Amino acid sequence: MGARSKARKRALDILFEADVRGVDPLTILAGRKDEKDPNRVLPAYTVELVEGVTAKTGRIDELLSTYSHGWTVERMPAVDRAVLRLGTWELLYNDDVPDAVAIDEAVELARTLSTDDSPNFVNGLLARLLEVKASS
Repeated sequence: MGARSKARKRALDILFEADVRGVDPLTILAGRKDEKDPNRVLPAYTVELVEGVTAKTGRIDELLSTYSHGWTVERMPAVDRAVLRLGTWELLYNDDVPDAVAIDEAVELARTLSTDDSPNFVNGLLARLLEVKASS
């Protein structure tokens, strides 16, 4: 697993934990950054992802609600919601990550951490968002 993939997984863990606990992801991020154990230093890309997703959560959730047919963001499994927020942020707001990589990485996280149906759901929804991105 590459360094960015590991950073994504760490960011996903933080976003998921924050969602389930009902706290601000930046609070959890700050707690992770304060730890004194040098083996638990967060990668800079993890920090960028969590801060980026947190800054754009309102817009991201609006897009997810608009383009996920039959699913509200609140009804999505928490893991899928976190994966989609992360993937959407990379797809729409991070020009350093190629679109295909953003989608592939999100699908892989869904495949590893969620239900059997989640990879297809994540892939389809992010593909719709890519179409919207391309047309704007």
